[in-house]
Amino acid sequence: MEPMIIRTALPREAECISSLLGVYADKGALLPRPVEEILESIRDFSVAIDSQGRVAGCAALRIYDTALAEIRSLAVREELLRHGLGRKLIAACESDARKNGISRVFALTYVPGFFEKIGYERIAKETLPQKIWRDCFQCKHFPNCGEIAVIKSISSGE
Repeated sequence: MEPMIIRTALPREAECISSLLGVYADKGALLPRPVEEILESIRDFSVAIDSQGRVAGCAALRIYDTALAEIRSLAVREELLRHGLGRKLIAACESDARKNGISRVFALTYVPGFFEKIGYERIAKETLPQKIWRDCFQCKHFPNCGEIAVIKSISSGE
């Protein structure tokens, strides 16, 4: 795989991010994110950029409170799966969380094994009322979505 640059997303990349997330939303693996919504939270997104300047992957960090944040909207172009790009995007989100003094990050996922390989542990979704009332409650799949909650404690020393 060619080298990728991982950096904060730019507003001009919102449409590409929305399209990439749409591929997974069409499969039911993620919620769709319209361009307008991505633009509102563009600073939350990290992107992987290929040598031609194209978005190859993305992930967002949403802060819930002074100690808790969520990694969300993780997506990698299908032809680039299994090359470590998802891990790099998660590492970028974790780094951002550390810079902001966040001590725990979580995700809701259909592939918990991926997260468990990088230090996340399964937890009951009910232990995340912030997420449930902010997002899940509005989802058409609520309360039977099948996603698994995972969490990781991080520290500024990692």
